[in-house]
Amino acid sequence: MKKGLVMEGGAMRCMFTAGVIDTLMKEKIKFDGAIGVSAGAAFGCNYKSRQIGRVLRYNMKYARDPRLSSWQSWLKTGDLYGADFCYRELPVKLDIFDTSAFQKNPMDFWCVATDIDNGEAVYHKLLSGKEADLKWIRASSSIPVFARPVEIGNRKYWDGGISDSIPIKFFEKIGYQKNIVILTQPLSYRKEVSKLYPALELVLHKYPAVLRKLKTRAKDYNDVLSYIRKKEVQGKLLVIRPPYHLDIGTMEKDPKELKRVYNIGVKEAQRNLKAIQSYLSE
Repeated sequence: MKKGLVMEGGAMRCMFTAGVIDTLMKEKIKFDGAIGVSAGAAFGCNYKSRQIGRVLRYNMKYARDPRLSSWQSWLKTGDLYGADFCYRELPVKLDIFDTSAFQKNPMDFWCVATDIDNGEAVYHKLLSGKEADLKWIRASSSIPVFARPVEIGNRKYWDGGISDSIPIKFFEKIGYQKNIVILTQPLSYRKEVSKLYPALELVLHKYPAVLRKLKTRAKDYNDVLSYIRKKEVQGKLLVIRPPYHLDIGTMEKDPKELKRVYNIGVKEAQRNLKAIQSYLSE
């Protein structure tokens, strides 16, 4: 049975995910494939490169650096998270992403982006960990309004969470029968319809397919949560989620807060470790 790891997004809530995956890597738990959406992809790719602690390290070090994320960056470039800093300077120079280890690891790694012309999810398998792959991760993490669309080939893409926030069904479709899902919201959470949608209709009127997806996003998200919960109760997948709301900002600047949320992920992974090992070995 193919073993998969599915990681949803959630901006800095994904420091929880970082704590989980670092713990799993320390325990030498291996998967045949992993897939991440938005920050779930940006942080989760370190599982394939086997870089324990990297996500925590660079986020704490550069948390207050406006090049990482800031309204100044948004006003200057159109990207809340600085594209050049996050997807070139940081992984290539400042805290190097180990592309050699990424390529050698047989685990497949996928990310999800949304085609802005048709609103459909695009699932891309990363092969090298280099510039072309980093561009896909950037696309997966580019939220409408707060980031420019990312052009790859002759298509443009935005955040994967628009079209498939938790891509469990895709992974099942391509043959992953034993899946662990890392969520960044507690069990009780359900997404509410955004009160900002009327404003989005004005700002994003050139992208009707994206607007259609955003209009139904809350329902789509809650439907997949129900699907996951049903399979979890049946013992057909295993979920690691925060025990309560993480209460962390999208652009959190306090390293202590980043470490706090990371530690919740570590604790939850440790608490579920025996269940994880048992589930994957069945």
